[in-house]
Amino acid sequence: MDLSFKQYRTIDITIMAILLAISEAIATIAAAKWFPNQLFSVSTTLAVVCIVMMRWSGYAVVHAVVGACVYCLILGAPAPQFAIYCVGNCGMIIALVLFKIFGKEKVAKKPFLSVLFVLAAYCGAELGRWAMSLIIPIESQEATVSSPGAALLAFITGDFVSLLFSLLAVLIARKMDGLFEDQHSYLLRVKEEERKEREAKEREENEQYYNLK
Repeated sequence: MDLSFKQYRTIDITIMAILLAISEAIATIAAAKWFPNQLFSVSTTLAVVCIVMMRWSGYAVVHAVVGACVYCLILGAPAPQFAIYCVGNCGMIIALVLFKIFGKEKVAKKPFLSVLFVLAAYCGAELGRWAMSLIIPIESQEATVSSPGAALLAFITGDFVSLLFSLLAVLIARKMDGLFEDQHSYLLRVKEEERKEREAKEREENEQYYNLK
């Protein structure tokens, strides 16, 4: 069955959201079980959002919210923390500005720009959560964080392991055909490759036919 581009996009976005929900739940549960007293958190959201941004640009905001919701649900976070993470995570899409500056293809193919892309998304999320935490303070945070600067530092250091994981995940994704690539360009490329293969096969068959004659 042939799919339209919109159907393909919907299916792909849905599958990525499901994979994110599962991986985020596993990572959060494992971190809470094995490292309950550690100040850092382990999350797959940044990595998945960066990959989806490359594939579908702004649609990645869906995955930013999904990852935040799963993380907060697993930890039994209060409503204010849901708001901080769900809205704050949307700051990741600030990394889209790199597409405007360098173009998607360069960001995908050049390792330095790919790393810069992940760092931009990371900074966007941390600044977004921090800004939301100033608007919607949480009692437990107020008790442990003495200043806005200390709050921002807590967000940044707490997600540092997730940043390292995301950098590694994106660098690996770059090596996999079509994974870290704009999907419209990818489909066009695949279609063109199939056309060339078909033409080459037809030429080969014609040559064999004339040789037999």
